[in-house]
Amino acid sequence: MSEYQYYEFVAIDRPLTREEMAELRSRSSRATITPTSFVNEYHWGELKGNPADWMRRYFDAFVYVAIWRSCRFALRLPHAVFNKTELTPFLTKNALTVDDSGSHWILDWSLLDESEDYDHSRTEDGGGWMGRLVPLRDELLRGDLRPLYLGWLAGVSAREVGDNVTEPEIPPGMSQLSPAQMALAEFLEIDPDLLAAAALDSPSITESGDGNIDAWLTKLAAGEMRPTLKLLLQGESQQAERQIKSRFLAWQKQNAPSAAPSATQRKVAELWALAEEEKIRRLQREAQERAQQESAHRKKREDYLATLAADFDRCWNAIHQHAERGTASAYDEAKRGIADLADAYALTSNRDAFDRALLQFMIPHTKRGALVRRLIEAGLWRK
Repeated sequence: MSEYQYYEFVAIDRPLTREEMAELRSRSSRATITPTSFVNEYHWGELKGNPADWMRRYFDAFVYVAIWRSCRFALRLPHAVFNKTELTPFLTKNALTVDDSGSHWILDWSLLDESEDYDHSRTEDGGGWMGRLVPLRDELLRGDLRPLYLGWLAGVSAREVGDNVTEPEIPPGMSQLSPAQMALAEFLEIDPDLLAAAALDSPSITESGDGNIDAWLTKLAAGEMRPTLKLLLQGESQQAERQIKSRFLAWQKQNAPSAAPSATQRKVAELWALAEEEKIRRLQREAQERAQQESAHRKKREDYLATLAADFDRCWNAIHQHAERGTASAYDEAKRGIADLADAYALTSNRDAFDRALLQFMIPHTKRGALVRRLIEAGLWRK
């Protein structure tokens, strides 16, 4: 099989210059390159460049998908968003790592499985992932720690985090994941029962209302807004938004009332035990849902069969008309109709009545070999 690999880079905070685009073009003649993106897929070759270096120099987001079940998603964030102490508890050997470019953190979520087990390979095209995942950047800029916790949990799911390791403090809202966060859990193939177990002790999200924003704005001196307003006038709206959000977040952290952790931090072994309990509950729910669906299907089927039993003669006449058309599709329709009548007789009458009616039906049709063959294969008729 071919070695499908998909690479997509996106520039968000600033567009690429012409010189940068030319440099990227020198690395690939086939890639789609715009002032804000680089996209290419490979079936026999590979990227002639280092994604980590490209993230440091050009881009703010990166997606990589390979058919052999490896994938990566990376985001570049300004240092002001987090300090290293905040990031460290969530980092793992592979699932979530961080690179310091000097001015930015480059967060890298990875699922690494380069075995040749193609029965468990990724089958999807990589093209849809960037749109689903890139909103995580705005969430992180707003101080949402859930994408970081998901990275750590992916390491647990991949068994790269030991059973005796204690989880980071669980962020609020793990049971209220955003669409982008749910996409990240899917992308990293986090065990769904483990994810449900992790969310058990997560507090609900407390939205910061307009009152907090107003309180912050009233404390700002006029001069403090000058750099942000200047960015807006220079057309750098994204940087202005990022700057003001970062400052608001810092103010919130500084003025938030101190409180004890909202949940007891658990060992990885405890999370796996809870995941096993969640699995049992999930399987029970799924069994109940299947039983309900099967019951509804049976009821619908029985209602339909009852309408057939209300006028067996009309149904046999309709099947006669199908058989007389003499086409393959008509024979198929006749076979389906006879199978339905067999069930209708069994439900409301008896098999002997069906056998007598079928014998009468077959008298004018015994020479229709294609029809007879279909009924024999369906177990409805014997020579």
